[in-house]
Amino acid sequence: MSLHPTLQPYADAWTHSVEAISELVQPLVEGEWNRRTPCPGWSVRDVVSHVIGLDCEALGDPRPIHTLPRDLFHVTNDHQRYTEMQVDVRRHHTAPEMTSELEYTIIRRNRQLRNESRDPGTKVRGPLGTELTLEEAMRYRAFDIWVHEQDLRAALGRPGNLDSPGAHVARDYLLGELPRVVAERADAPRSSAIVFDVHGPVEFLRTIRVDIQGRGTLETAPALGPAAALTMDWETYVRLACGRVSPEAVADRVKTEGDPDLVAAILRDFTVTQ
Repeated sequence: MSLHPTLQPYADAWTHSVEAISELVQPLVEGEWNRRTPCPGWSVRDVVSHVIGLDCEALGDPRPIHTLPRDLFHVTNDHQRYTEMQVDVRRHHTAPEMTSELEYTIIRRNRQLRNESRDPGTKVRGPLGTELTLEEAMRYRAFDIWVHEQDLRAALGRPGNLDSPGAHVARDYLLGELPRVVAERADAPRSSAIVFDVHGPVEFLRTIRVDIQGRGTLETAPALGPAAALTMDWETYVRLACGRVSPEAVADRVKTEGDPDLVAAILRDFTVTQ
């Protein structure tokens, strides 16, 4: 095995999720590809197109030359326009075209991962001409594809894999974003602590401490007398953090304590995906 040990968990998580996606969509009839998913503006076909497109880019394939229509209400910034290109170019593909391209892309990507010998710190191409490390790229890919697996499961009424390898990558990725959400976006008071208690298939209790300079840090130690505390199930946490649902829509699934204005500010800017 030539893959660096640091990268193996991300490769395993990607493989688990992409195979689950392939299994989910293989038996779908044409009309089911048009079902809406929780991902704003995207159907089942669109989510699968996104999965194919990102893996094609990871393989080094050229991006499609394509002009986006002007009436895509969910596309509002450059990052979304970049992402939408791989989706819109496949909007009229048939079910057999989608499943065959997905299968072929999985075969190619698996071969690439088997032969991957680069160091985790190697710079690779990112969206919009950015550069990131191979480890960052594989980590985000494992996170992204698991979230889209959940989008498809929600659309097709096939729940599952909330505790899969991808779920644990998603947990770590989303927890890494929490200090920014609390300290920067919600502008939590300095020298305060905010507690997140998440239960379900993936469980954790974490504290964000905001220091005197207003910087947030993630801690595993519980806080006594926190400024605010939020308790919710894992699926709700993911849906909020990934912008799949509004705080109002899941108010009955989120228990809060402490400063109500701070809680509202945290939930208002909880989404960390673009």
